Order: sequence, then structure tokens, then C-alpha cells
Amino acid sequence: MNGNLALQPKRKQNQQPAIKETKRLVKTRKSLPVQEKLLYLFTVLMCVVVAGVIIFRYAQIYDMNLDIKKLNSEYQTMNVEMEDLKKQVEMLSDPERIRELAESQGMVSATEGGITVNTGDDEIKSALSE
Repeated sequence: MNGNLALQPKRKQNQQPAIKETKRLVKTRKSLPVQEKLLYLFTVLMCVVVAGVIIFRYAQIYDMNLDIKKLNSEYQTMNVEMEDLKKQVEMLSDPERIRELAESQGMVSATEGGITVNTGDDEIKSALSE
């Protein structure tokens, strides 16, 4: 009897489970007062302003770091150029090179050409004796 579905009593199809209705009281909250709304608005605005100032300062710091890196690289290139120019000055101011260049352009040495050099000592002595 327990395992056979044909022998089980039929259920009534019109029978629905009973639904119990309960009523709830819905309480409506009062809206926030105007002063409290303004306080919240002011607090949010202050947070936004502080965050904006902090972000602006970080942007300035980032720009300054970029400028510093740029100036450091320019400084390094200037130092390299300065070293090259110092080497050129040493090479161009070599007395032997200057003498060879002067001779190639037709100048002669004062001792070879029989030229006397007037240093101005005689004029100074004569001016002092007068």
C-alpha cells in the first residue's frame, strides 16, 4: 500500500494552502533638516578642495622633477662641451704651433731678421731723468 501510487488517496485540486496575511506599519522618516544637509555639503566640498590642492601640488612636484632632470642632462652635455673646448684651447695656444703658423704666413723671428725690439725702457729712463 505504501509503495503503490494507485492506492494512495487522491488530493483535491481546488484546495490551496492557506495564506496568512499580516499588516505591517510603515514608518516614514523625517527628511534631514536644512542645516544638517548644508553641513554635509560643506564637508564634502572641503574634502574635494583638499584633494584638489594635494593633486595640484603633486603635479607641480612632478613638473619640477622633470625640469631638474632636463637641467641635469643639459649640465652634463655642457660639461662635455667645456672639456672639448679646453682641449682645443690648449692645442691652439701651443707656442710651437703658433710659431709654425706665423712662419708659414711669412713672419720672421726678431733675432733672425736683424730686427731690434723696442721695449720702451729707454723712453721711460729719459722721462725720469728730465
